[in-house]
Amino acid sequence: MSDPIPAPRATDAAAHAPAHAPGPAPGPADLPTDLWATVDRLHGWLESHGRHSPRETLLLRMLKLSEETGEVAQAVIGATGQNPRKGTTHTWDDVQSELCDVVITALVALRTLTPAPEEALAKRLRAVEKRSVPSSSGPGRNPGASARSTG
Repeated sequence: MSDPIPAPRATDAAAHAPAHAPGPAPGPADLPTDLWATVDRLHGWLESHGRHSPRETLLLRMLKLSEETGEVAQAVIGATGQNPRKGTTHTWDDVQSELCDVVITALVALRTLTPAPEEALAKRLRAVEKRSVPSSSGPGRNPGASARSTG
């Protein structure tokens, strides 16, 4: 029996890719200087409107993150026109906005877990960078990569 979902053609990816390649990621200087103050205000606003126990609030904030991630998926499906019944319903700018919503929701959820989310994020970011990006003094490859013969 054949698969009811056809495999994408090579031209499909090009037809539905973003129109422009993204530029370099912004550096820390490009982020708003009040990023964490804004996260704190959003957290405070949510807390002031809370109707649930602290435990339930924490769980609901984690669930909200899953909801936002689903909206990214929905936007990607819409931007690529993968639903033949609906066609193209979103743009890649919509995908960017939804990704930003995921980041904001994650930062607020992190703030819900700790009063010092900036420290938690900085510590984790350093750990991920250390394991992922080869050091400039090392052999020039990812330490987790398999060794290969160059001879």
